[in-house]
Amino acid sequence: MTVHFVGAGPGAADLLTVRATRLLASADLVLYPGTYLDPEVLAHCGPRATLVDTQDLDLDQITALLVDGFRTGRVIVRLTSGDPSLYSALHEQTKRLDAAGVTWSVTPGVPAYAAAAARVGSELTVPLVAQSVVLTRTRARSTAMGAGESLTDFAATGATLVLHLAITRTRTLMGQLEPVVGGDCPVVVVYRASQPEELVLRGTVDTIAEAVETAGLRQAAVVLVGRALAEPAERAGGESHLYSPGRDRFVKRLLD
Repeated sequence: MTVHFVGAGPGAADLLTVRATRLLASADLVLYPGTYLDPEVLAHCGPRATLVDTQDLDLDQITALLVDGFRTGRVIVRLTSGDPSLYSALHEQTKRLDAAGVTWSVTPGVPAYAAAAARVGSELTVPLVAQSVVLTRTRARSTAMGAGESLTDFAATGATLVLHLAITRTRTLMGQLEPVVGGDCPVVVVYRASQPEELVLRGTVDTIAEAVETAGLRQAAVVLVGRALAEPAERAGGESHLYSPGRDRFVKRLLD
């Protein structure tokens, strides 16, 4: 038996991987993050599966369920929102499972920021505008950020910023970013990307906080900041050398 950590994607039931749906169909026990998940995702579970919403459980309680399920021979899926590589507590959970002698595996999922970018039709890495993406969060009532992980330092690189767990601090964060990226820098907020309640807010560093506060957003939103997010009519940038007609290609040499 193995505990399967499975990325549930941004929430939409049809944005899971084929592997994820197969694991859910075969699972006896499924632990899922009810705060962020569209309930339709659970329709992939088999009729015999026991479903446990973990939003009110602490890490030790979750671990106890995983270890007990493993020792009783159950097929277990631990769903995470988005992709397990980002803010999923994978490190803490697998460390505990290792100590208990429990084997585990990881199945990736569609990250929420990718669904948000897709929703607004934006590439986050535009030639001559931004070629890097910074995935980060902010600190309020959460674990301290690492030394050197300053939001303003990240912004100074010119990279597109993806802010998780930041929606309740939008006004404060935009105030920090304004001197670095400018008040006219585009910002996109996507609430519950890909889910039925999805909401998209477009604005700038100067205007987005008011829009977020008016909408009353408090959770489950991704904040994207950067020049690559400009509206289509305002998009600048160059073209990729990879697809340039002037690039030397083997096929081109054959045709010549």
